[in-house]
Amino acid sequence: ARDYLVPSRVQPGHFYALPQSPQLYKQILMLSGFDRYFQIARCYRDEDLRADRQPEFTQVDEEMSFVSEDDIMTLNEGLIKRLWKEMLDVDVQTPFVRMPWDEAMGRFGSDKPDTRFGLEIQDVTEVFKGTEFKPFAAVLEAGGSIRAINAKGLADKLTRKNIDKLGDIAKTYGAKGLAYSRLTAEGTTSSFEKFLSDAEKSALYAALNAETGDVLLLVSDNDWVKACTALGQVRLDIARKHGLIDPDKFNFLWVVDFPLFEYSEQENRWMAMHHPFTLPKAEDLDKVESDPGACHAVAYDIVLNGVEMGGGSMRINDPALQDRMFHALGFTEEKARESFGFLMDAYKFGAPPHGGMAYGLDRMVMLMLKKDSIRDVIAFPKVQNAGEPMSGAPDVVDEKQLSDLSIALTLKD
Repeated sequence: ARDYLVPSRVQPGHFYALPQSPQLYKQILMLSGFDRYFQIARCYRDEDLRADRQPEFTQVDEEMSFVSEDDIMTLNEGLIKRLWKEMLDVDVQTPFVRMPWDEAMGRFGSDKPDTRFGLEIQDVTEVFKGTEFKPFAAVLEAGGSIRAINAKGLADKLTRKNIDKLGDIAKTYGAKGLAYSRLTAEGTTSSFEKFLSDAEKSALYAALNAETGDVLLLVSDNDWVKACTALGQVRLDIARKHGLIDPDKFNFLWVVDFPLFEYSEQENRWMAMHHPFTLPKAEDLDKVESDPGACHAVAYDIVLNGVEMGGGSMRINDPALQDRMFHALGFTEEKARESFGFLMDAYKFGAPPHGGMAYGLDRMVMLMLKKDSIRDVIAFPKVQNAGEPMSGAPDVVDEKQLSDLSIALTLKD
């Protein structure tokens, strides 16, 4: 997300950035001696809107010193349990399941998995070792993998036309295509089985527990995350359209052990998956600079019914490690000091172990009320183009207002 910038009248040419999060301020408070922090903060992010996202939102923020991730997760499980009981008279079972990021992506194709239904993704790579089916063979030769889901008993509902639409969804999320087999009483129709040996077909059916009435859907890719992500979206579409989701369930879980970094092809560098102040897992400390892609974070998201309701992490409290993180992210020493000098200076006075998390309050209310859009729980929400229809904002301003702010406009074509 980008910052919303606000020009300063009294300091011409200078700008405020509306807060995306109170992250740095709450960490500074921990460093300054406060051991507990709680705030309901208004936040702003200049990003594309989605059903669960608005450019202006309310964040429930927490930070604590001398705690572990277990302490933070236990405290928040208690908070959720009480809220759901007092407001909805729903008994939430604790502790919540804790699912590593790798498992969430491998089983559900999402780092915010909806566990109210099955259709789990399975790794069938071993089935096709040595296959002569060229598309799969090429992927395996490149070190990729083949993932599949079994849409159990849906052969009568997933027609060829429906499967083609699912293929379009898979392609939208990076897959080259969606292979399928429909196992009906009249026989099997498949986009790929005629290229397989009998042994491969038998092994595939056994791996997926396939039987008459099922539809098998497969994606192959050099990147297992991309293959799983595409199938994860296919999985969700099938569940929504064919009534597999129980709307009365509240399935909470923690997703933990996120990758510390993600590689940006656009920026051509490693970027922090959460933010640059996230603590690496102890066993990965020696790989922060040498092998960023193998590092995991002491980070955790609280997920409800396929929606990230909140998230947080333990923070770096060692200034030398923070310097290494900045270096791994491509910051020069000068750039790091220019951007975060106040934090680096504060570290010199000693920093306690600290961590926290934040909820999207509006999103939490949306989930409590079982609404499909965050706009249903916000007064005067923004619409798809980030505009507010009643007042007409954002709008043009007159020349005097611009002059008072020392601003001249050069509009792009």
